[in-house]
Amino acid sequence: MSMSRAAIPSFEIGLNALSAILDKAQAYAEAKRFDSAVLVESRLFPDMFPLRRQVQIACDQAKNGGARLAGTEPPKHEDNEKTLAELKARIAKTVAFVRTLDGSKIDAAGDREITFPLGPENKGHMRGADYLNHFVLPNFYFHLTAAYAILRHCGVELGKRDFLAGVPMKVT
Repeated sequence: MSMSRAAIPSFEIGLNALSAILDKAQAYAEAKRFDSAVLVESRLFPDMFPLRRQVQIACDQAKNGGARLAGTEPPKHEDNEKTLAELKARIAKTVAFVRTLDGSKIDAAGDREITFPLGPENKGHMRGADYLNHFVLPNFYFHLTAAYAILRHCGVELGKRDFLAGVPMKVT
């Protein structure tokens, strides 16, 4: 399987499922009559990022990781989302960008060295295939899972099917 077929559909399916999960979070807040901004700032533990940051980082992994592999510049996002609607807009912008990535350039990046930031001062260096398989995709799924777990912890009725929504499968 090619790198682009591992990356682009994973990003698109995961982000679209995350957007649908945010819809359920909004409906939950409305049904329970509380401000959904509470969910945006919710976290599983005090030293963990809140939902808003989990969504931002999942989007960043998709757009920045995909762009680095394709050898292109990703769009910049300001990290200023404060509502579920704004987070959904960020997801939509990210999915639109991911759809523009050149799959052949991603596929050609397997042996190319990818340099990426690791915090404010350090840089990581990996072969493209290792970068995708051992850094980008695990980080992407980690932050998707954290966002799901935060909302589930807050009482939003979610299940595995919500997390896997959009995965192409035949059920018999």
